[in-house]
Amino acid sequence: MLNLQPLARGDAAALLAFELENRAYFERWINPREPDFYALAAVQASIAEAEQARAADSAHAYVLKLHDEIVGRINLRHVERRFFNKAMLGYRMSAAHQGRGHATRALAMVLEEARTRLGLWRIEAEVRADNIGSSRVLLRNGFREFGRATRAIELAGAWHDLLYYEWHAGATPRRFEPAA
Repeated sequence: MLNLQPLARGDAAALLAFELENRAYFERWINPREPDFYALAAVQASIAEAEQARAADSAHAYVLKLHDEIVGRINLRHVERRFFNKAMLGYRMSAAHQGRGHATRALAMVLEEARTRLGLWRIEAEVRADNIGSSRVLLRNGFREFGRATRAIELAGAWHDLLYYEWHAGATPRRFEPAA
């Protein structure tokens, strides 16, 4: 069963294993992390920071688990309450669990959490223009594209465009059929 859970201290070893196992895959989409990112002490410190951010309502970090194995991460960062009630979405799925509908279902779960428990009205996301799968996940969950930035991010010496998406509480997600 697929579960979305707040990131917790007990997830440290499993989260490190998830990051190490998917390091090469993730570095296709983001710049390489510093080597000390891949140490248990660094992961434990990161989780402690995430717990402080949750308590301060500045960010909310989640892990997606399938049969107790971490298969993805979802973060609501840069929470702005005054006037906006919004957050910035970030997520990643393990390479082995791509194309199965897990990201689409996990995003639906975090949007429900954002709307009902966190009281957020707007969620924003940015995606590299060539990351078609991620754009589809957003669209299936009721996001709409509202902008494009050209040559916005550099990765391994190449510049990439970014697409900007928004979701509003009360928006009706499009129906989807998960991949078999």
